Amino acid sequence: MNNKIEIKNLSIIFGHDKSKARKLIMEGKNKSEILKSTGCTVAVRNANLEIREGEVFVVMGLSGSGKSTLLRCINRLNEPTLGEVYINGENITRKSDKELQQLRRTELAMVFQHFGLLPHRTVLSNIAFGLELQGVPKVEREKKALRTVGLVGLKGYENQRVNELSGGMQQRVGLARALANDASVLLMDEAFSALDPLIREQMQDELLQLQASMQKTIVFITHDLHEAIKLGDRIAIMKDGEVVQVGTPEEILTEPANDYVERFVENVGRGRIITASSIMKTKPVVARLKKEGPEAIIRKMREKNLFVLPVVGTDGQFLGEVSLKDVVNLRKQGIKEIDSVVTSEVPSVLESTTVEDMLTLLPKIKQVIPVVSDSNKLLGVVSPSSIIIEMTGKDQKEINQIIQNAIDL
Repeated sequence: MNNKIEIKNLSIIFGHDKSKARKLIMEGKNKSEILKSTGCTVAVRNANLEIREGEVFVVMGLSGSGKSTLLRCINRLNEPTLGEVYINGENITRKSDKELQQLRRTELAMVFQHFGLLPHRTVLSNIAFGLELQGVPKVEREKKALRTVGLVGLKGYENQRVNELSGGMQQRVGLARALANDASVLLMDEAFSALDPLIREQMQDELLQLQASMQKTIVFITHDLHEAIKLGDRIAIMKDGEVVQVGTPEEILTEPANDYVERFVENVGRGRIITASSIMKTKPVVARLKKEGPEAIIRKMREKNLFVLPVVGTDGQFLGEVSLKDVVNLRKQGIKEIDSVVTSEVPSVLESTTVEDMLTLLPKIKQVIPVVSDSNKLLGVVSPSSIIIEMTGKDQKEINQIIQNAIDL
């Protein structure tokens, strides 16, 4: 996947003595040292990000972390003090005001927290406003605006004034205006933060539905980790103007870069984020149809203390499973093939299946959950104990003790 936006060694400083502060950044001084020495605030310090085309990239952090300042540098509403910003491989920090104006009108669209709407205008007129600034004829811009009205669920409200709408509907107008410009990049600055929780969740769902069909590049700013995890293909976490970690939601939860990130994510429900790909055993013991008979399979199972094995074909396709009891019976009968005792109706999951979804399969499995590719090749297996560990936060020793206590009862 190509990079749509690249941010290289970006620093943004506010204050009068920027030249001195710039030198101190280049010397490796931190935010507090620079503030003490120059009186300047380092809003962003040495940020490096690669944002891929078509992804939802979330930048999150607490208030004052520099996330909104960084976002506004992408369209140069904030000017970088140091570093460069590239869009489609072009360095926009070197563009003239005229070139930048054209870029903002055609390539970038921004959705604000407080909507930025014109209250005296209708919904349709607000949506078409960006196109109006571009000089698009009225008939054409209203046609484009009408198309986006339906996308965001505002059909029937075209002629209402925006000050007559609820907060959630006003935010839909702001989103529709950004979409009407057909910009390839959406910059969303705390876009849903002012909404009530239920409306906010609904807008998150609608954004994901729109993205599934539009495949825009979206840079989304939030201070809410749950929102970041729900929306983000990848997340950048900022602290004191610095990017401290970039990764998928799962990477950030399972491999926090430092104590700050670890504290940030400690209360997140891991079951909805961790997937089979993270907890599966990738080289499981299997029974190979047509290649192995009952004797070899029984030996494997007894060596590993297993009573069920996944069965694969010669091409690695997952075919089902066999039980130790059934294979032993075949050996007693002198049968050399296992075809007759392969159970094909076995639950399996994809790598992207979450722990929470796998939990519902536990009553239906005999020993492990097979993990398969889109083409049904066996990639690995997930044990029930791995699922329980992720859901409860307990380690393997504690799980074993719980199981033993249950057996003793």
